[in-house]
Amino acid sequence: MCSIAGVKNITNNPVPNNQEIIRVMNTLLRHRGPDGSGEWVHKNGSIALGHNRLSIIDLSPEAAQPMTDGHGNWIVYNGEIYNYQELRRELGEELFRTASDTEVILRAYERWGESCINRFRGMFSFALWDERKQVLFCARDRFGIKPFYYTIVDNVLYFASEIKALLPFVPDIETDVEGLKDYLTFQFCLEGKTLFNGIRELPPAHQLRVRDGNLRIDRYWEVYYNLDFDHTEKYFMERLTELLTETVTLHMKSDVPVGAYISGGLDSSTIASLAAHLIPENRMMGFNGRFSEYGESFDESPYAETLAEHCGFDLKVRDIKCADFLEHIQKVIYHLDYPVAGPGVLPQFLVSQEASQYRKVVLGGQGGDEIFGGYTRYLVAYFEQCIKGAIEGTMNSPSFVLTYESIIPNLTALNDYKPMLKKFWREGLFDEMDKRYFRLVNRAPDLREEIRWEELGEYSPYETFRSIFKGKNVGKESYLDQMTHFDFKTLLPALLQVEDRMSMAWGVESRVPFLDHPLVELVATMPANIKIKDGRMKHILHQVARPHLPKKITERTDKKGFPTPFTQWMKGEARDFVQDTFSSSKALTRRFVDNKKVLDLLDGELEFGRNIWGLLCLELWQQEFHDKKTHFRSLIAK
Repeated sequence: MCSIAGVKNITNNPVPNNQEIIRVMNTLLRHRGPDGSGEWVHKNGSIALGHNRLSIIDLSPEAAQPMTDGHGNWIVYNGEIYNYQELRRELGEELFRTASDTEVILRAYERWGESCINRFRGMFSFALWDERKQVLFCARDRFGIKPFYYTIVDNVLYFASEIKALLPFVPDIETDVEGLKDYLTFQFCLEGKTLFNGIRELPPAHQLRVRDGNLRIDRYWEVYYNLDFDHTEKYFMERLTELLTETVTLHMKSDVPVGAYISGGLDSSTIASLAAHLIPENRMMGFNGRFSEYGESFDESPYAETLAEHCGFDLKVRDIKCADFLEHIQKVIYHLDYPVAGPGVLPQFLVSQEASQYRKVVLGGQGGDEIFGGYTRYLVAYFEQCIKGAIEGTMNSPSFVLTYESIIPNLTALNDYKPMLKKFWREGLFDEMDKRYFRLVNRAPDLREEIRWEELGEYSPYETFRSIFKGKNVGKESYLDQMTHFDFKTLLPALLQVEDRMSMAWGVESRVPFLDHPLVELVATMPANIKIKDGRMKHILHQVARPHLPKKITERTDKKGFPTPFTQWMKGEARDFVQDTFSSSKALTRRFVDNKKVLDLLDGELEFGRNIWGLLCLELWQQEFHDKKTHFRSLIAK
């Protein structure tokens, strides 16, 4: 729910014009919280907080923010603490004057100090001013579900839920060169970078503290892949069933009706099915998007319809056409702040628009692929290492906790990936595992003269990739864990950025029950042969979900991942728009991209290629923010 914003002089001097600063921030973030707005300015002027409210829990005016505990502490908070009722009872009901989870954070901080965040189950991003200690304490949830961006200008810290609220206060709107290099490589940024120079993202599972003229950032949680070979599959199934039921139950807490995004895949179907059983009188509602004019390859709605019929709830399906792309793509980029991930962002935006007409809270299946190992590229990489191990006679080493019996039946999933396999195995075959996985996820080799690489400096995304891939929290027993860990730490936050922005653009709160830390910590201990087995990826989740889902979904083998016919649009109805975007006078003078050469690539883009999409989003981003820098600067009175 909501948006947060704030300004704090790190040296405790007054911030000139602080009330106007918060007003501008709140205005730029109003879409996130249409139900109310609030501001608080400290009497000495060194700190000010702002908030826009989307009312989900405790709809009363008393639960509005910024909120105080009555002892000088103030908080602005975005998210949901799902175990707030349990914490409330532990803290003592007599302490509370509201029924909100916001007050639970304040009271928990009073009791346990900064360690209170270790007790929270949920998604959160908050800033809390401690009057007695003269400390600003900020924290972000373990997975990066809720956003927190910041910049420091002349010893003043500005922070907000979205970058656009910071732009009026930076010296200039410029591209972060290392962030751009990350984007060209992965289509997302690493290590807290953004595409805006001087603007950072507080990483997931980190806290930020301002005290005595110093700003410090620390990690407070980590996931450890300490593999448990002592327990059986039956044990893991029982524990996973318990935790899935528990997290879905917690994520259903709301004072407004709840719905679900349903793609027709295993992850979203599992969450929606479990949720439907918890809602009386069939009040669950599902939401799906499809591109029906392009046939079955771009239409998963029959699976979503099967689930809705099976569970007995209503399903709203949004038909998406090229006209929707032309009408909304620039709005999508504006709400994203900067481009990440792939074309699936557009259907998420439009399905969220559909959902906003019926629900304020919607559950989704985000995170399932990263924690259970659902991406086909894991199979590609692991298969290569199995072949290498067989040739070298090392198949019995601890690195191979998967067997050929599990791998070979899965290979039918690679039937549509033959062009990628030819390209992947063309060079570097049997190299070290980190180098091979980097080659799988690296998109930069497809971009050559279109990018002015000499302008991007010496920074190497590979070195950053490698430090994450070989993290100390990941054992070396399983290649699968190293791959999923990298995606968990990098791709997942990028997808969660999309999840948050596309839903909040329409005033919808998206919840992701798979990302509950007790569940994630359990799955991290599962050996790879529990996750991939009997010719099926995400085997353990299939086993647990099977009793709740129709066979049409549990027996699916055509994993799609919300395919979008962008290439067809680009070569057809959207061609003029794409060409005009790349050929505008400003587009042809960009520092880092030669858009004249990009125009030459349009006809050669593959059906599911991402090169043109990535470069188009980059150009639209520059038009939306770089080319409008005077607009953002004009928002704040000098």
